[in-house]
Amino acid sequence: MMRKHDAVVCPIAYNELTKLENAIQRFLNAPVRDAVDYVVIDDGSTDGTTAMINSFKEQGVSAVRHDVRRGVGAAIRTAIHFAKSQGYRTIVIMAGNDKDDPHEIPLLLSPLSDQGFEIVQGSRYVGGERIGGDMPLYRKWATRLHPFLMSILTGVKVTDSTNGFRAMQLSLFDDQEINIDQDWLNAYELEPYILYKAIKHGHRFKEVPVTKIYPPRELGYTKMKPISGWWSILRPLILLGLRIRH
Repeated sequence: MMRKHDAVVCPIAYNELTKLENAIQRFLNAPVRDAVDYVVIDDGSTDGTTAMINSFKEQGVSAVRHDVRRGVGAAIRTAIHFAKSQGYRTIVIMAGNDKDDPHEIPLLLSPLSDQGFEIVQGSRYVGGERIGGDMPLYRKWATRLHPFLMSILTGVKVTDSTNGFRAMQLSLFDDQEINIDQDWLNAYELEPYILYKAIKHGHRFKEVPVTKIYPPRELGYTKMKPISGWWSILRPLILLGLRIRH
C-alpha cells in the first residue's frame, strides 16, 4: 500500500470474520475515512477473515498478516513497526471485534495534533460510564481494578487502562526506555506496558471519553480467557512496579 495520510488506524483481529466485517463497514461510513489510512493487522486468522479483508481492497482497506497467530501484543507491535516504516506520524489502535466506534477516532487524534499529547487513551469511564450491550460482570470489576492499580503505581489518575482504543504519536517509540520488542509482551501485556512506561517517563498523556459496545452473546464477547488473559494484563504492573522487568 501507499501512505496517503499522516495517521493510520489499525484494528487488531484474529478470526473475527463477522464482527470485523461490520467494523470495516462502519469505518467506511464514517467521515474520518477521508482523513486516515486503514490497515487491519490480521493475527493469522483461519476462518476466512483474510479473504473478507481483501474484498474491501478497492475501498482503501488493506492488511498486514501474520502467518500464524502470535498474540495481540505481537500484532500491536507489528502495527507500530509497520506504521513507523511507512512514515506515519500517528497510529490509532482499535479492536477488530466491532466494540469501538470509528466515529470517535477524531476524539483520539485531536489531542495529538492540536494539544501536543503523545498518547491518548480512550476511556469508557471518564466523565460517566459509556458501555453498550451486555458487559460481563467480571469484566466490570477487572476494568475498574486495573486502572486503580495503574494510578497508584504511576502517580497519575487513569480511569480505563485496559481499553484497547487509543492513539499515539509514533515518536513515542523513539524513547529507548520503551522497549516493545520483548518476547514477554506478545500477549495482552504490551498495552499496559506502553501506557505505564509512557506515563512514568513523562510523556504527555490524556484520556478522552469513548464508548465500548459489547456484541450479542451469541457472537462471543472476546477471545480473552478470564484467568490467564487478565493475569496477562495485570502482570506488567507487578513486574514493572517491582522492577523485575524494564
